[in-house]
Amino acid sequence: MKHALKVTCLMVFLAACGASTQETGELSQTVLSTQSIPASMQGVEARQLFGASPRASQQSTVPFGGYAKGCLAGGVQLAETGPTWQAMRLSRNRNWGHPEAVDFVQKLSRFAATQPGWQGLYIGDISQPRGGPMLTGHRSHQLGLDIDIWMLPPKRLNLSRTERENISSISLRRANGAYTNDNYTRQHHEIMKAAAKDPRVARIFVFPGAKVRMCKEEKGDRAWLRKIRPWYGHHYHFHVRLKCPKGATGCVDQAAPPAGDGCADAEQWVRNILNPPPPDPNAPPPKPRRELTMRDLPRQCVGVLQSE
Repeated sequence: MKHALKVTCLMVFLAACGASTQETGELSQTVLSTQSIPASMQGVEARQLFGASPRASQQSTVPFGGYAKGCLAGGVQLAETGPTWQAMRLSRNRNWGHPEAVDFVQKLSRFAATQPGWQGLYIGDISQPRGGPMLTGHRSHQLGLDIDIWMLPPKRLNLSRTERENISSISLRRANGAYTNDNYTRQHHEIMKAAAKDPRVARIFVFPGAKVRMCKEEKGDRAWLRKIRPWYGHHYHFHVRLKCPKGATGCVDQAAPPAGDGCADAEQWVRNILNPPPPDPNAPPPKPRRELTMRDLPRQCVGVLQSE
């Protein structure tokens, strides 16, 4: 199967859907030939194909492509319940990921269980069994390397499937994300700090007010704050993104965060929330979102779908 792939980083703000390459890690990828894409897949939205796969492919575990244009071969399922975690919204079947993601959840949840008032972690979406675009929601989470972690401190870890469908997380934001509210605790700070200090972590997305507060309250080593990135939403959960695993040559890392602790940038986000700048009259209109097809994904993703 021979394809020429042209991969370039595309840093474009997607105002229409509230996402950008900073959050999604999206790449511009063009598959120049369709000769190896089966007729049954051509022209079909990739999310329909990947969303219909109930289990992982029987392949070695390898992520292909970028966080918002990729797929995952040989995904591993996070157990629905563990000693210090529970996977939520099981009906979505999104508790699949790369083994590094599963190990990360287990490790961080053990740390969370040492925090006052926390029995562990409630885990939101990771990825679909074969990664790829999702039927609803995220633009990213396609490689099994993105993990949503609820802000709700677990008081018990024996929730039923029904409870996991109906319970909600808590919001930590006030004033549209400029500040934290009374739900925010030092434990949230310590858990995100522990996550950021894991060398596998590339960045963590959280609402701007939380980042600013963490900057003000951290008195020790501040290097880890560079990985905490302010982003829209992310007040009911924080979003952890892992780096491409070593040796995964088909996986495309997102560019590293800018140098420094990023605190001044977060403060600017807050100022813009409190005093929004006037709209730019010369700004181009937002581009409508186009759903991805198999032509947009790395050529290996066809094999991921075709595998048993």
